Amino acid sequence: MAVRRLGLGLYWTREPVILAVLSVLTIGFFLAVSGLSRTYHTQQQSLANRWFTRGVADLKEQRFDRAVIEFRAALLYSRGNYDYQLNLAEALLGLHRTSEAGAYLSNLREQQPENGLVNLELARIAAQEGDTETALRYYHNATYAAWPSDQEVQRRNARLELIEFLLRSNANAQAQSELIALAANLGDDPTQQARVGNLFLRVHDYEHALAEYSLSLKSQRDNPPALAGAGLAAFELRQYDLAQRYLEAAVDADPGDAQSASRLKSAELVLQMDPFRRRLPASQRDRIVMQAFASAGQRLKNCGLEGVAGAPAAPQSLAATWTKMKPQITERGLRRDPDLVEDAMELVFHIERESKIKCGDPNGTDLALLLISKLHEGN
Repeated sequence: MAVRRLGLGLYWTREPVILAVLSVLTIGFFLAVSGLSRTYHTQQQSLANRWFTRGVADLKEQRFDRAVIEFRAALLYSRGNYDYQLNLAEALLGLHRTSEAGAYLSNLREQQPENGLVNLELARIAAQEGDTETALRYYHNATYAAWPSDQEVQRRNARLELIEFLLRSNANAQAQSELIALAANLGDDPTQQARVGNLFLRVHDYEHALAEYSLSLKSQRDNPPALAGAGLAAFELRQYDLAQRYLEAAVDADPGDAQSASRLKSAELVLQMDPFRRRLPASQRDRIVMQAFASAGQRLKNCGLEGVAGAPAAPQSLAATWTKMKPQITERGLRRDPDLVEDAMELVFHIERESKIKCGDPNGTDLALLLISKLHEGN
């Protein structure tokens, strides 16, 4: 009995010690495993970062094949990493492996629908594939999406890319709407203002183009392309006084700008040969009418419009009408009959319009007279 009691005593004495030892061993083992695990994950992340850094450098230098290998290697050590997958998709796009890149991008968009770059790349893929509706949706998403840095600049660039896509697709009305929205939030950057002015010219929105060029030229007064663009916009708006000022400045800034020089000559001729300008002395007006009448007669002869009907009030041909009116178009005749000015110019305008149809665009004085006719249409 005593032995039995002694055994029980030893058991109850040793049991806590054993439990304590086992607990210490368990904790030590857990800490050791945790430490090894942390070391392993640290090493994995280090390797992933190393491969990713190499991939970014090669992507920047457009070594796309190497970048793909390096980003895939980085993903082996950090599976599911968002940035790694996004950069891999961009490298694949660089290799024109569009379907593979699209698969990564679609998966990334499911995770972050508001990511600007992902939406932009998907828009580019859709545009390349000719899927206009999908491209527009992704471009709009990119325009209003979240960007990690320079958000306003990135959104503006996305909208500019959208506008270029619309212009390539001949969707000028949509491009114009996007341009108006862009211009409203453009800020004070004269370079961007001039760029948007150029885009407005491409959709034939000359009023907005002129407005953007004018803003740009407030900061950069001697910018030849902006001066030329402003001159063209004013010219198309038939604001020839303003066009003359801008085009003179454009030619002074860039003497080699032949187009601006040609438009300047036309604007000057319009201003010189318009007999309906305000506060024009009667004697000068009459001389302009005589010159215009003679020029139209020469155009009539060169273009062979003898058989073309004259004005509704004159059933004979243009040539016959011109010949009949010619003896009256003198300083004395115009002075005695002021109404003859309008009759003569109506015939001149008719000749210039008909000759354009038959013989193509005129130049010089005839072009100026055609422009003057459009200037006074409906008056």
